[in-house]
Amino acid sequence: MTQYSHSFVALLPSATFSKPSKEMFMARNMPVQEIDALMAIVLKHPDGIGIAALEVAIAERLLAPMNRRTLQRRLERLIENQHIEVAGDSVARVYKPSSKNAVVQPQGGAQAVSTGVAEVELYVPVSIEGAIIRDQVRQALMHRRPVGYQREFLADYEPGVTWYLPESTRVQLHEMGRTPKGELPAGTYARDILNRLLVDLSWASSRLEGNTYSRLDTQNLIEFGQVAQGKDAQETQMILNHKAAIEMLVEDADEVGFDAFTFQNLHAVLSQNLMREDAASGRLRRRPVEISGTVFHPLAMPQVLEDYFRLLLAKADAIPDPFEQAFFLMVQLPYLQPFEDVNKRVSRIGANISLIKHNLCPLSFIDVPERAYVDGTLGVYELNQIELLRDVFVWAYERSCQRYLAITQTMVDPDPLKIQYREALTRAVQTVIRGQLIPTATAIRQLASESANGQDVDAFSRLLTEAIEQLHEGSVARYRLKRSEFLAWKAMMNTSK
Repeated sequence: MTQYSHSFVALLPSATFSKPSKEMFMARNMPVQEIDALMAIVLKHPDGIGIAALEVAIAERLLAPMNRRTLQRRLERLIENQHIEVAGDSVARVYKPSSKNAVVQPQGGAQAVSTGVAEVELYVPVSIEGAIIRDQVRQALMHRRPVGYQREFLADYEPGVTWYLPESTRVQLHEMGRTPKGELPAGTYARDILNRLLVDLSWASSRLEGNTYSRLDTQNLIEFGQVAQGKDAQETQMILNHKAAIEMLVEDADEVGFDAFTFQNLHAVLSQNLMREDAASGRLRRRPVEISGTVFHPLAMPQVLEDYFRLLLAKADAIPDPFEQAFFLMVQLPYLQPFEDVNKRVSRIGANISLIKHNLCPLSFIDVPERAYVDGTLGVYELNQIELLRDVFVWAYERSCQRYLAITQTMVDPDPLKIQYREALTRAVQTVIRGQLIPTATAIRQLASESANGQDVDAFSRLLTEAIEQLHEGSVARYRLKRSEFLAWKAMMNTSK
């Protein structure tokens, strides 16, 4: 079995370190010495450092104290340019290195921090096979041989016979991902951690597409409907699409599966308002596509594409192990490129279907370096070799498990009434919104009496009132509502006032 360490960063001979541009800060009258000092201090604290400790450290480094307001302005500029990140709120707020900076774990266990002198890059630990693939796909395009879609790569895969994940790796993943909800109905565990999963997976998957929303921005958008200032509308739409797609898989865990209906609808949700042509959302592509940065040319013939799309899903459905299903999808769906765009997003969210259905810890892609993910995908595209992407997959899953299983230990059990009346509550919310009803106490009581058993009417009324009060544009998909339906109801409510 390939051993995967907990170390996040690998030293790569061909990598480059992203250092804050001096011109960027000088143009804003920000002393480069102060900026370099702040970066050096934050890089030494990968788990984060609070502003009080920063004040002490910067005073020691510069031999003079820095005004708190000035320090905050310097930090805000570094955050804006994605050189550092912020975590926590109020007194628990800390500043930590962003994904553009690197921490190296040298031999002996001591932590070494890159300051730009060495050439290092944020990466995941890789196997020998993965390192060979990485080096091959990093050659200049002119040195890589153009290739087309190799049909036998999918055709030769036999579910239950062919294994992308060795048995030892599958055992390792099952041990990591097992949850206390294993024997409960499909989707129970994902529903327990849904609020955290929505933020983590929406943010991490979008970040792999170049989205610049921070995790805090993503949380504010998903939980409160607050759009981050200065962000492109497409970035906001991408986050909301991820949220709706995750909710679809979790809420309909018993019904979704490895079938064309699920994946075409998953694409429709993830690509809403992001496609060049709206009609392309949820439809298999009818024309050739090109992928920048690679010598791979996807399959072009629509009829063959459709045949292989259905073959891919049939093989995925027949795979007996949920982790093999998840990884198979991450390998084969982007390689086929069944849609005009958004294929990798569909594969990342779709990979969670088998994990959600089996109440395993989900795969959030949290902290996955974009370059490592891209290199692994290129290894599949150009070489039909899966080892580097497998290294990324296994590391990413271990990271997700560490996060969610720790959360589970401190979680309060969900309200059993919310579980019992989950579908009835959804229908009641739909009735209010689609029926353009004003949620008066009388109207809520009437819906509750029609939806719940006699002894639960009061409790259901409370749940329905809370659901209506907390409803916003970012949460309508949870109740299988359209944004237009919610906006029409909201307009009605404003008029009635």
